[in-house]
Amino acid sequence: LRSGIDILVGTPGRIKDHVQNSKLELSSVKHVVLDEVDHMLDMGFAEQVEEILGFAYKKGSENNPQTLLFSATCPRWVYDVAKKYMKDEYEQIDLIGKKTQRTATTVEHLAIQCRSSQRAGVLGDIIQVYSGSRGRTIVFCETKKEANELAMNASLKQDAQSLHGDIPQQQREVTLKGFRTGVFEVLIATNVAARGLDIPEVDLVIQCSPPK
Repeated sequence: LRSGIDILVGTPGRIKDHVQNSKLELSSVKHVVLDEVDHMLDMGFAEQVEEILGFAYKKGSENNPQTLLFSATCPRWVYDVAKKYMKDEYEQIDLIGKKTQRTATTVEHLAIQCRSSQRAGVLGDIIQVYSGSRGRTIVFCETKKEANELAMNASLKQDAQSLHGDIPQQQREVTLKGFRTGVFEVLIATNVAARGLDIPEVDLVIQCSPPK
């Protein structure tokens, strides 16, 4: 930062810290990109994002940065908030169109009802049947506690490891590398920890409960 950079990628809180500590100066920014804009402009981040953008935007100026907003979901309120930072002639590029409910035709979907007390045993059987002994499986859980308990449950016949927010970044990377290279076959993750993972050749994905 001291010697000057072309691109800065950061979370709102950390960028705001640097601006407030006079380690970052945003008046000459040419492009602003908000990734996952529905989350960035939601309750938790909106104030921080608006404060940061206030350092780079001047009301009515022709020289404000080009603004690019990316999101898998764009509710109407996102467009309403975004208009604060977009020029009047902004373009909306929709890569989904009318296919909002479409899923890959190569994927089979199953819904299996069971009691929570039976979940680990049912999971073990499902993985055995649909993924085999060497196939890769990702299991999504709601809580870190649930992920840890399932990963250590004897009902799972394959080796399993958990991935969630309490696990240090260095260990997360080791875990992901082990899953990619086949050191263990079952990754049990919370939805937060699994966001944005790119893991090829996964045979089976299980949601322990319907996503909220």
